[in-house]
Amino acid sequence: MTAPALNTLLTLLLSLRPVFTQPSFLRFLTLFAGWVGTRGVHAVTESLVSAGVSGVRHHAAFHRFFSRARWSIDQIGRLLLLRLVALTPGPVRLALDDTLCTHKGPKVFGLGAHLDPVRSTRRRRVLAFGHVWVVLSVLVPVPFSERVWALSVLMRLYRSQTDCQKKGDKHFKKTQLARLLVEQVSKWLPDKTVELVADSAYACREVLRHLPRGVVFVGAMRADASLHRPRIRQCRSPVTGRRLTKDIPLPKPEKLARDKDNPWLSMTLLLYGEQTQMRYKELVARWPRPAGKTLLKIVIVQVLRGDMPLRVFFCTDSSRTARQVIESYACRWGIEVLFRDLKQMMGFSSSRARSPLAVLRTAPWVGTCYTLLVIWAMELKWDTAAMGLPVRPWYRTKHTVSFADILRLAQRTLASADWVNPHLLLAALNDPTSQPRPKAA
Repeated sequence: MTAPALNTLLTLLLSLRPVFTQPSFLRFLTLFAGWVGTRGVHAVTESLVSAGVSGVRHHAAFHRFFSRARWSIDQIGRLLLLRLVALTPGPVRLALDDTLCTHKGPKVFGLGAHLDPVRSTRRRRVLAFGHVWVVLSVLVPVPFSERVWALSVLMRLYRSQTDCQKKGDKHFKKTQLARLLVEQVSKWLPDKTVELVADSAYACREVLRHLPRGVVFVGAMRADASLHRPRIRQCRSPVTGRRLTKDIPLPKPEKLARDKDNPWLSMTLLLYGEQTQMRYKELVARWPRPAGKTLLKIVIVQVLRGDMPLRVFFCTDSSRTARQVIESYACRWGIEVLFRDLKQMMGFSSSRARSPLAVLRTAPWVGTCYTLLVIWAMELKWDTAAMGLPVRPWYRTKHTVSFADILRLAQRTLASADWVNPHLLLAALNDPTSQPRPKAA
């Protein structure tokens, strides 16, 4: 089972060959095998130990892979995006969000004090030093899981205004970085319909008013948002006699939720793996300040648990149903799972990079490794019984594959090869009768 799985993985990695020079690509293969195989704190040197090349290949060359080598992380994202589009027919579904990677150290590029949303509350704001990454991921249904997975393709480092002023660089807000990411994907996929899902932090003027053609935004809005509806008939003011052209104000969503003349509707949805009975109200209106004159499909959902009595979701395509809007927004949870897996199992926030280019490359490269592993698992087309999942009698309801299972399978597969000379593996890949060399003892 190991040889076919390794050949499939090497074939996938070879699809990224045009981005690198020949020496850089060989170092990429070694670093990938070592980084995936690392079970403790992830670092370049620890990857060399895990790949079995420490003391055989000089570590400085692998550090230069991130700090000086000629390759583009965005071009890797482009190739992965095109591959994911080919694997998932239909419209392209994207999820957008940002995450904080706590980190300290002298002379680390891009470090700043940022709000920690996990440890902060409404009454207490907690700041932490680290890097904030704005991440654009592709939402992909996978055959070995019931939920939709988010696979990272593009990232941008958010730098505080103070840090940019010290370095003399232009400052970009998170929403501006998000806009640049969406525009980049739109240029790569000019003929594809794109659906973008994001939370209320990115439901703003900077993003909504600059959506490329063919991009549909699904997000959340505040319960006290100011809504308007366009005038259907022309009329004049009874006081001045002037022609009225402004939109007609509507009650805010929180007031519409209390309106007894507009009853609640009910429907059953499959959300987060469970059948959920939901009460909602819907309308078509404008949200002028962030979205301009675009007609939005707005869905007000009653929340029975928690501190928030209601949630308000919207879509820039007013022809969609309430079911479609809510199900699309629920898929956004995949990017939260992505952040957890990257930090807990892939060393996303444990990078020791300090120079500008190394910082800007290392974290997105870790996201690339995650995406490659999931694509590899999709292309294997194995059922859960053939993937060698561990037997856990105490988890009787688990019948799907998690990223931890994929990572464990990848570690076993990569451990069977010799990464001191990865070009021999590529040569054996071209000869179907050749077998990968066993790892030296």
